[in-house]
Amino acid sequence: MLGDDEDVFDSVTWESPSAQTYDANHSEPSIGPGFRQSTTDANDDPNHPKWEGYLITSVKDPVKELAETKDAYVSYLVSAKTNLRIFSTPNPSSRRRFQDFVFLREHLVRDFPACVVPALPDKHRLEYITGDRFSPEFMERRRLDLHRFLQRLSRHPTLQRSTLLRAFFESTEWHVHMHQHIAHPPGPEPSPGIIDNISDTLLNAFARVRKPDERFLAMRENVDKFEEGLVLTERLYNRVRGRTSDGNPESGEDLTADYHDLAVAVQGLGFLESGITDPLNHFSNTLLEFSALLRHETQTTTDPLLAHLHSLLTYSHANRAVLKLRDQKQLDFEELSDYLSGVTAERDRLAAIISGHAGSTGLGLGAYLKDRVDAIRGADDDRSRVEKMRKLDIKIKELQDAVTTAHETSDAFSDETLREQAVFQYTKEAEMKEMLGNLADGQIEFYKAAMEEWDRIIPVIQRIRVDV
Repeated sequence: MLGDDEDVFDSVTWESPSAQTYDANHSEPSIGPGFRQSTTDANDDPNHPKWEGYLITSVKDPVKELAETKDAYVSYLVSAKTNLRIFSTPNPSSRRRFQDFVFLREHLVRDFPACVVPALPDKHRLEYITGDRFSPEFMERRRLDLHRFLQRLSRHPTLQRSTLLRAFFESTEWHVHMHQHIAHPPGPEPSPGIIDNISDTLLNAFARVRKPDERFLAMRENVDKFEEGLVLTERLYNRVRGRTSDGNPESGEDLTADYHDLAVAVQGLGFLESGITDPLNHFSNTLLEFSALLRHETQTTTDPLLAHLHSLLTYSHANRAVLKLRDQKQLDFEELSDYLSGVTAERDRLAAIISGHAGSTGLGLGAYLKDRVDAIRGADDDRSRVEKMRKLDIKIKELQDAVTTAHETSDAFSDETLREQAVFQYTKEAEMKEMLGNLADGQIEFYKAAMEEWDRIIPVIQRIRVDV
């Protein structure tokens, strides 16, 4: 299966005409983290992602630092092979701790809101309470999770070229770089616009898009089906694991325990049958070996499969969050457009009243009631109406600009989301191929070893002679 040095997409052409060779002395103009290097031809699909080169990453060698102190932590060796020009060396490497990965992810999410940034393994685990977070088993599980996290970043055509990811691999003063990134985030700080001043009753999380895009409805349906399949597969393999080897030797409620008990029973039978004691002892040893093979297969094949299934599910959740954010961008545009229509209607109503048109108050029950309230409050004179119109004209201008910006943002976010879905599909297919390939390899290894064990015991059993 794919190893650390062969982790590339079979279906993706990594090289492009502008990035065929690696030039360590070449310097790219920085346009923020992960700036897009365009290789789009006139006939290319603009929504199809473009890769500028390869980035093959790995996480290895977990080491406990500051041992025997309260500040002890685990560091990991992160390394890469790349021909991306943003990197100053084709083989960057450094040691990072889990908190460094957390910082990397949080700021990638903030800097690239339209990108599907994979999740990290949950830190709030029982191992942090019991103190087993330095056990070899826990460190290896975490290493695999972090390795998969960096793999997903390296497969992303934008995230693989972010300056923050480059510093993560190359910087010898990572803590300084983190403080600089916080103090001077890439890109201009978003200034509060009119959309931020609209009350939450107007733009709320429970509103629904009135004109949904069929493309994104289909994407969301595919995500639902994919996650449903992952959950079902995870549930089934959890059941298989529990029935094969539940990890509790004292429970005696799985196949490994049953074969162990059977081996003990056969060994006891051998003591009673003095003529065939030796063959029965061999048979008992084979049963013990098969029980150990079942346990080994669970640890090396089933457990990694379950971990990968769960990781894919969290990755899909991140993809779902991007789709939801795209809907929110469209919703912002729709709600702002409605708000603009309402303010424009109010301005037209006041203009009609001032001009003395007979139908000026025929704009609906709400307008009529507003006129009556204004009359009672003494606010129905032309001067107050003119002042209101002046303020409404200013608000209309602001809203028109905001609607234009929201429309451009929504369209741009939709285009980026289309590219993100293609990237997610590439990554998902590669990981599914790797995951199912590892499962097949593990099953083949298990059954080959089991067949060898049973093949060795068959001649021993056949040599037993029973006198009639």
